[in-house]
Amino acid sequence: MKVLMGLDLGTTAMKVALFDEKGKILAISTQEYDLLTPETNYVEEEAEVYWNAFKSGLKELKKQYELTADTQIAMAMSAQGETLFVLDKEGNPLRNAIVWMDNRAVEEARELQEVFGNETCYKKTGQISFEACWPASKILWIKKHEPEVFKKADKFLLIEDYFIYKLTGKYATEPSLVCSSTYWDIINRTYWEEMLHYLGIREEQLSPVVESGTVIGEILPEVAEELGVGTEVMVCTGALDQASGAIGAGNIKEGMFSETIGAALAVCVPVNAPIFDPVGKMPLFCFPLKGMYMIHTFTNGGMTLRWFRDKFCDLEMLMEKKGCGDAYDMISKQVEKIPAGSDGLIMLPHLAGSLAPDVNAKAKGVWFGFTLQHTRAHFMRAIMESLGYILKRNIDSLRDMGIEVREVRALGGGSKSRIWSQIKADINQVTLETVKSKEAASLGAAILAGAATGSFESVESAVENMVEIKERIIPSKENVKEYEEGYKMYKKLFAELANCFDKTK
Repeated sequence: MKVLMGLDLGTTAMKVALFDEKGKILAISTQEYDLLTPETNYVEEEAEVYWNAFKSGLKELKKQYELTADTQIAMAMSAQGETLFVLDKEGNPLRNAIVWMDNRAVEEARELQEVFGNETCYKKTGQISFEACWPASKILWIKKHEPEVFKKADKFLLIEDYFIYKLTGKYATEPSLVCSSTYWDIINRTYWEEMLHYLGIREEQLSPVVESGTVIGEILPEVAEELGVGTEVMVCTGALDQASGAIGAGNIKEGMFSETIGAALAVCVPVNAPIFDPVGKMPLFCFPLKGMYMIHTFTNGGMTLRWFRDKFCDLEMLMEKKGCGDAYDMISKQVEKIPAGSDGLIMLPHLAGSLAPDVNAKAKGVWFGFTLQHTRAHFMRAIMESLGYILKRNIDSLRDMGIEVREVRALGGGSKSRIWSQIKADINQVTLETVKSKEAASLGAAILAGAATGSFESVESAVENMVEIKERIIPSKENVKEYEEGYKMYKKLFAELANCFDKTK
């Protein structure tokens, strides 16, 4: 029997999911891990933490679904972007992976901006400006601050490349993931030679780029033994997590729009040809379907609710641990009791900088307007509303580019909360559709694996077979005034606090 595996390489958790060819989840495992933050703006993870999470997840998976030596598995990955691995000639990590949220390379990003210019960056790579989080900036930081590591470096990999290498012994990456490296030419679809030369690296130190949904090869026998699976595991290229999630939500045509709230808040808008924003706010990426592109923006604000849960919701987490329900569901029930607009409480959820369309690596989280009347539940709702305001900023910017959003699909952890989905619909006055699969990113990766290995004729036919709509959420007209005022205040706060952000570390 053949099954499809989607491996979601997330920021704070890894999900391993098995699907049949109708999109039904056969088994799933989630393994959480804590990030390392040794200094302000530093965010790292040990490479082995990711690999061990995969092994633990697979072990748990096999308790739910029997994987025999004869089971054929086609697998692909949904990968977080920009997380950088540095390997020596033996394929061993030379340092911790630098996670996409890391903003240590501010000076290096500024240097690249002075040398090449943000306009060139946008036209060459699709990214609107040089930022500290991009791999090019991180490599330059390593070159300057860790010269011994740089000297020994044989490969600079992204997380999908690293897992493909660990599984097959081969190096490969794909266009949707490498776009935000800022050393990949998005139009010519080649590595940007001038940038590589400036960074002091060779193309051979990077993974060859092939299309998403390409078969790379079978799993290595010794790895199969380590993982406790048969050798009939075919590894394929997947996609950037948000692009994979878009596929898993059925967002594969121009005019569609998907939004995801997980560790990041991200939007994904497929287009048939490259479209550059005239005012330079909206990044351009390659889409996993050959020849297509996507307007894709994200910010790390989506992690804010988990931060709040971990720091301020001990009771809910204890109740979850004792089997009394999900902590996030308990938060949502409390949010339902708070009126729209959170009684004037506004939050800027930028706990680790802000990205498009309001780029500021030094942006910080801000609470504004709280009084003696505000409760913990107000703060919970304000977090949800703040992400709705960021979503509106993106939709407004798309409209300025002449791109009308006709259909919205909501996915990720945020879509599991009915009240959060209603908040987003109300703020943006759009109808949201959620999908039945709770694991759209993993499903998208499985779809790419299925199309790559011949289970389906194309990604389109795989989507038709495996994606199903769950619910349509209609916006309420009752809260328009409250959210218009909240949105204005959100934008005003972000703009007027810019100088204050610049004075912080």
